[in-house]
Amino acid sequence: MRSRRRVAKWEFIAYAIILGAIALWPTPVDRTGAGMLMKALKKLHEAGMPAWINYAVVESAANVVLFVPLGALVVWILGRRYWWAGGAAGLLLSGLIEVAQFAFLPERYPALADVVANTCGATLGGLLALLVMTLRRPVPNPPPARNL
Repeated sequence: MRSRRRVAKWEFIAYAIILGAIALWPTPVDRTGAGMLMKALKKLHEAGMPAWINYAVVESAANVVLFVPLGALVVWILGRRYWWAGGAAGLLLSGLIEVAQFAFLPERYPALADVVANTCGATLGGLLALLVMTLRRPVPNPPPARNL
C-alpha cells in the first residue's frame, strides 16, 4: 500500500506541473484550436448532434475531465477516510487558479463556472478513487497457506 501511495505522490507532482502549465498559461490554451472545434461542432450539428452541445458545453466538460485526476490522486494519497478531500482540493485549487488568472493574466478570463466544473471533476475523481479502493479492499481473514 505504501508503494502505491508513493507512486500516487509522484503522479500528483507530474499532474500538478501539467495543470499549472495549462491553468497559468498567459493566453487561453484553446485559442489556437477554437476554430477547428467550432468547425467540428458545426459538422456534428449538421449530422444530427443536438444543438445544445456547443462550445461552452465542450469547454465545461473539458474542465471536468481535467480535474478528475486531481480528486482521484488526493483521495488515493490520503486514503478512503478522506474521500471528501478530492472535491475540497478541487474547489481550493480552482479558486486559486481563477484568482491568479484575474490578478496576473490579463488575457485569461476567470469564471465561477470554471470553479464549479473543476470542483465537480475533482469530486468525481475522488469518488471514483473511493470506489476503486473499496472494491480492492483486502480480504479481512485470508485462509491460511497450505503446506505439504
